[in-house]
Amino acid sequence: MPIPFETLIPYGIIIAMFGVTGAGLNKIKNMQSGGKRHRWSIDQWDRQMMDRDRRLTGYLRGQTDNPIAPPGFELNNPWRVEKRMS
Repeated sequence: MPIPFETLIPYGIIIAMFGVTGAGLNKIKNMQSGGKRHRWSIDQWDRQMMDRDRRLTGYLRGQTDNPIAPPGFELNNPWRVEKRMS
């Protein structure tokens, strides 16, 4: 007994929405990485260097070849220190 094609329309819509969602998430991650591919298995060193790059360039994955840091970077310390007791 054949299945009417109307019963398969919801499954087609669901599969299409999964595809649209996956493509949208991929595009957002690509835009957040400055046009580079998403990184996997990031360890502490990679996080530290990516944070440094973000502070230097404004982008998480941005890199610069300028040997001189931008103005204000000398005070842009990522380390959080406790307040001094007086």
